[in-house]
Amino acid sequence: MNHRRIPSFRLLVCAIAATAAAPQSSLSQSGSGFTVPVEYHKLPNGLKVVLSPDPTAPIATVGVYYGVGLRNEPRNRTGFAHLFEHMMFQGSTNLGKNEFINLVQSNGGTLNGSTRFDFTNYFETVPAHTLKMMLWAEADRMRGLAIDQAMLTNQQGVVKSEVRVNVLNQPYGGFPWLDMPQYANTNWYNAHNFYGELKELDAATLDEVRAFHKTFYAPNNAALVVVGDFQPAATLAVIREYFNNIPSAPQPASPDLTEPRQEKEKRASKPDAKANRPALAFAYHMPDRNTPEYYAMGLIDQILLQGNDALLREALVKRAGLTGSVNGGINLLGDMFNYSGPMLWTASMFHDKNVTADRIIAASDSVIHRLQTEPIDAASLARARIKLRSSLYNSVNSGFGRADLLASFALFDDDPKRINRIESEFLKVTPALIRRTATEYLRPTNRTVLTIEPGAAQ
Repeated sequence: MNHRRIPSFRLLVCAIAATAAAPQSSLSQSGSGFTVPVEYHKLPNGLKVVLSPDPTAPIATVGVYYGVGLRNEPRNRTGFAHLFEHMMFQGSTNLGKNEFINLVQSNGGTLNGSTRFDFTNYFETVPAHTLKMMLWAEADRMRGLAIDQAMLTNQQGVVKSEVRVNVLNQPYGGFPWLDMPQYANTNWYNAHNFYGELKELDAATLDEVRAFHKTFYAPNNAALVVVGDFQPAATLAVIREYFNNIPSAPQPASPDLTEPRQEKEKRASKPDAKANRPALAFAYHMPDRNTPEYYAMGLIDQILLQGNDALLREALVKRAGLTGSVNGGINLLGDMFNYSGPMLWTASMFHDKNVTADRIIAASDSVIHRLQTEPIDAASLARARIKLRSSLYNSVNSGFGRADLLASFALFDDDPKRINRIESEFLKVTPALIRRTATEYLRPTNRTVLTIEPGAAQ
């Protein structure tokens, strides 16, 4: 659900880049932790603004995250959130069709947008001296869209084509990222076809698009993040200049996203005429965000699934040879930090026809059973923390990775400075907590198993 690139042209650039001395990293470390510089502001219209200067290189990343995503799109309009992501590139008050893309690329920048479970985001990484222009452009499309029926019809066709290419006409299309939530979840908001039913994509009207923008793309439902080489005071002044006069909008009540406790294992099989090998995925409902068990599951994910030393990879690939690889994790459309509602921990694999799904499940259960009955040893827990810390450091040291964490914590927790407390939460996880969490959340009755039948008629 990422946006495509289009050729570009050049416009006038206004600069607010920092004129610092010799560049040095803004990421400071002390003891076992790291500290990311974070300034947090709120404009009178409700826009959340997060600034994180980093003079390491003369670039800047701008991210605008809106608090509407795949799971809270309107009923009978499946795929609408993703369709709307496309519409944001079609034209705004002062920029015509595709001119936003052209503006970024002609100045040496890159850009993209994506639709996730709980937000839709738009981001650019550009030379720092073009930052003011990028902020103006983002404000322009937040302020209003300038689209017509022809543009909407065109993008409906583009999205439908994307669905056909990526899912309907693709072997294993949607497996497991699109399929599993529909089988594992009960609540419609978590369990519908996020990519969109073709007839519902066709049914979207121009008035609905405009109303969707006015409601959900208002500043009081958004977070603006700037990471990179800039002066915070000057940048905040520009943000106020461009965004202060964009009116807020009343927000509808948030839908109830809760999932009932699963008390019985679910099994489903999906025929796939284009597939040539069986595939298997299993998923467990996650603990609530920011609970001790949530952080424990982050480490369990590292222990079981991430890296060459992961226990499921050791058992299923290296020892038993049941599959060539095991993939997955927490939140297949992102990571364990950039979502808000209910979530799944998922593992998936392809296997030969002479290997049964039950055999793989039994081998996986034997690995999980050890976590549920034996305390994790100190070396394994330390190794899991190291792997997770390495992933975090990679994120906070990249413009987009840092922007994504800051925007998510601003949107969901009203607390972007939480970025500097993540590691300490994982350090609190004990072997006893690992064991309790595995016992409660990795139980078979909390599991959904999905198999793909290759060559079967649709």
